[in-house]
Amino acid sequence: VQLVESGGGLVQAGGSLRLSCAASGSTFRIIAMSWYRQAPGKQRELVAAISAGGGSTNYSDSVKGRFAISRDNAKNTMYLQMNSLKPEDTAVYYCNAVNWGAPGSWGQGTQVTVSS
Repeated sequence: VQLVESGGGLVQAGGSLRLSCAASGSTFRIIAMSWYRQAPGKQRELVAAISAGGGSTNYSDSVKGRFAISRDNAKNTMYLQMNSLKPEDTAVYYCNAVNWGAPGSWGQGTQVTVSS
């Protein structure tokens, strides 16, 4: 499974961005998908996760109520709607897929910068 993120950019505090993660290859193997982020000098952290069918979601406390994860299985695409962005949300955002019977997949990352 190959993953490609898009939608990052520069936004002012309080603004919004929507990230996309397009999956290709053996997408039938995907069990769950997640968004992670890594700020300079910090460890990569889980932001949000979604189950295969999209019925279950989970968020880190730092983004709960501001971010929304979703997926469109017909398009093999996952999204992260980010609202009320804060400077501390600045990071490289990565999508991840947990694959049945195969190693997990990571995208190349997309930069999100929130200015104060």
